[in-house]
Parts: sequence; C-alpha cells; structure tokens
Amino acid sequence: MSDVARFNPTGRFSGLADVYAKHRPNYPEAAVEHIIWQCSLVGDAMLIDVGCGTGISTRQFASHGLQVIGVEPNDAMRARAEAEPGPSTIRYVKGTAEATGLPDGCATTVLAAQAFHWFDAPKALQEFHRILRPGGWVALMWNERDERDACTTAYGAVMRTGPSAAAVEGPRRGAGEALLHSPLFTEAHKVVFHHEQPLDEEGLLGRAFSASYAPREPQAAEVFAARLREVFAHYQENGRIVLRYETSVYCGKRQGA
Repeated sequence: MSDVARFNPTGRFSGLADVYAKHRPNYPEAAVEHIIWQCSLVGDAMLIDVGCGTGISTRQFASHGLQVIGVEPNDAMRARAEAEPGPSTIRYVKGTAEATGLPDGCATTVLAAQAFHWFDAPKALQEFHRILRPGGWVALMWNERDERDACTTAYGAVMRTGPSAAAVEGPRRGAGEALLHSPLFTEAHKVVFHHEQPLDEEGLLGRAFSASYAPREPQAAEVFAARLREVFAHYQENGRIVLRYETSVYCGKRQGA
C-alpha cells in the first residue's frame, strides 16, 4: 500500500461529489488528443477510466466518440457521474484500481486521471496489465499547479495549509514514475501540457474545497476561505482569476502477448 493510500482514498471523498463535479477543471484538449493518438483509440477501442470520480475525464474522452467505462469505488461520486449528461457510449461500474471486476483483455487503454496516486501502484499496474489487450496502453494524467504564475503560487500557499496537504501532494507529484519503471510496460514516456482554469470567487472557493485535504472543521474552514478570498481580491481582474496548471501525461505499452 502506498503512503497516500493509507488516507482512505475511497472514503475521504464522501460528501464532495457535488463540489467536485462543479469546480474541478477538465484536462487540456491537447493532452486528450495526445492520448487518443498515442494509444490508437480508433474503431472499436475501449477506454477504461479507473478512479473516474464524477466522470470529468470520462465524458471528455467519450465526447471524441469513444466507448468508455468509468470505474469508481465511491458510491456518491459514481452516482454523481451517472447523473451528469454525457454521451451514450459511457457506462459506470463499481470497482477499484486493484480489482476492477472487468474481464481479461477487455481494454484498449486504461486511463487514470488525477487518481493514480491513490492506488497501490504495483497491484494497480498488474490489474491494468490483466485487463488490457495485447499491445494496449496505460495513460496516467494529472493537473498540477504551475506555480511559476504568481496567482497560482498564492493559491497553492493557502492549499498547503490544509490538513494532510503535504502527505497527499508530495507523493502525487512523483506517482507516474511507477509506470516509467514498471517491467509490465514498455515505451513508457512522459509529456507535459499547459492548462488554465478561469474562476470567479465562488469558483475559486469551490475548487479549493473540492480537495480531499481542505479543512472541514467549521472554524478552520472559515479561516481557509478567508485566505482564499484575499488571494482572489489581490489577483482578480474583472471579477475573475486564472489558475495555471501543468498537465503531466505518462503513457506505457503493455508487455507480452
């Protein structure tokens, strides 16, 4: 079990489904298109989106005409995904990264978007290898704050005051390295894209409180929100700020027949 996985990755998102669905960013279209190209997602291709949450990445890939199965263990998050409008090519199932419940060789590509750091990496990669077709691909993707930008730096400074922030953010940044060094996959590589998220003040607070490590205790949450409002007041232009992201994409091809 990874250090982050000890923080109850399924349960800690309970109660966050609505704010997560409303305020989390999507992914840069260039990153989505890169995965579609790299992983040869054409024809009867099947994408399995593991740890799909409220279906943000699921719907984004399905909008390209792909068959997508979203796998999510948290019942409330999965129900929120199912309630969202989206292409008819999507279906959702209950499962974990280490035990998806899907049949051998069913997937052209396995995707984990903003999720792989919550998994037991060796067990998850073994499961991904099992459900992939020969020659199939794994794609891991994260939006990470680009703190070369002053506003995003100020926002990040507030986020790092959240309970267990360091314990979650630290391991998340290096989680994709497990794919690069796995003997189960070949041709592994990393590509980085740029992304941004314009937000009004409500959106900035929603984005922050969608994090699993944002404070929930009322007094601490009030202080957290006040600091976020200070960031917004300082950096806003015409009632909006922009958070900047670097989106990391790791891809690796399944070894073996």
